[in-house]
Amino acid sequence: MRISIVIPTVANALLATLWILSVFAGWGTKAFCSDEGCAGRMNGVALFSGLFAATAAGCTAAAWLPPGARRDERRLMRLTGAALIAWTAAEGTLFAGGMIVK
Repeated sequence: MRISIVIPTVANALLATLWILSVFAGWGTKAFCSDEGCAGRMNGVALFSGLFAATAAGCTAAAWLPPGARRDERRLMRLTGAALIAWTAAEGTLFAGGMIVK
């Protein structure tokens, strides 16, 4: 069965948007913290999850920017799949870290 490249691309975009809003718009801090000390610890969690987010962004860029990568469907699917895993790890790190620093 063949999967359209649109599905993992949209999933990557949605997970990236969720991570960006959780970190930069303060959704993560609002969800897990009620005091100032917790907000400071949540910044550390966001920084750590940023490592996974940077990996995901790199995989996405490697999948879509080079013209040769877009023509090779197997490579494109592998890189977008790796980006999905990395975005999931970034979101999971934010959630688990938020539960710990709470």
